[in-house]
Amino acid sequence: MDMLKVKDGTSIYYKDWGAGQPIVFSHGWPLTADAWDAQMLFFGEQGYRVIAHDRRGHGRSGQSWNGNDMDTYADDLSELIEKLNLKDAVLVGHSTGGGEVGRYLGRHGSKRVSKAVLISAVTPFMLGTPDHPGAPMSVFDGLRQGVVNNRAEFFRGLSVPFYGYNRPDAKVSEGIKNSFWLQGMMGSVKGELDSIKAFSETDFREDLKKITVPTLVLQGDDDQIVPLQISSPLTAKLVKNSTLKIYPGQPHGLCTTFADQVNADVLAFIKG
Repeated sequence: MDMLKVKDGTSIYYKDWGAGQPIVFSHGWPLTADAWDAQMLFFGEQGYRVIAHDRRGHGRSGQSWNGNDMDTYADDLSELIEKLNLKDAVLVGHSTGGGEVGRYLGRHGSKRVSKAVLISAVTPFMLGTPDHPGAPMSVFDGLRQGVVNNRAEFFRGLSVPFYGYNRPDAKVSEGIKNSFWLQGMMGSVKGELDSIKAFSETDFREDLKKITVPTLVLQGDDDQIVPLQISSPLTAKLVKNSTLKIYPGQPHGLCTTFADQVNADVLAFIKG
């Protein structure tokens, strides 16, 4: 396994396949780099170098007690990009990974990055405040309760709305549900618990204003995890050089359920 030991001693697992222009993928919560299987295979076969890591506290990476916050996630990503000496990279982030990409660009700049893709991202700010129409704290307290009380059962249930499997016309895959559960259970309960605060209470608005590279913003309008009305349209307004695309009827986990169309649109964006 490829591992990077970052500055605080935590080991970060990553996959690094192929050659060509690098595409770096940042996964959602509570998943791992394996959530990008459909993208890693597709873009690798298209002649790109594809890289994905398990965020600290998730998957095969180290389970640090501290550092489960968005600044550290972005710094870990920066260390990986620097270690691999990536240039002209495309950063692709889904959900919490979209926040990680946004914070990386706001915190470390775009000298090694040519484009960015934010998919069902937690940007610009998940939590509702007097100046922002987000979700109430009770929503995130419910997630915390699920993780603490019985995360095995909680993750099994969460996979259903994540992939839109509770819709009448959904083609339910038990394998995908099991994969979601397995990826979630591989992580640290402490890291996953802390990550809820990281993705819900981090304000990315100033980060998004700093993004200068062309950015593609994608989301399904039936996202039951990150509501569309508080996310992608607001993100696109804050990113100067952005393109917004909404997929009718698609769920939060559309990188898996709608992979062919997502892959085609991201490829066209990278080549464009």
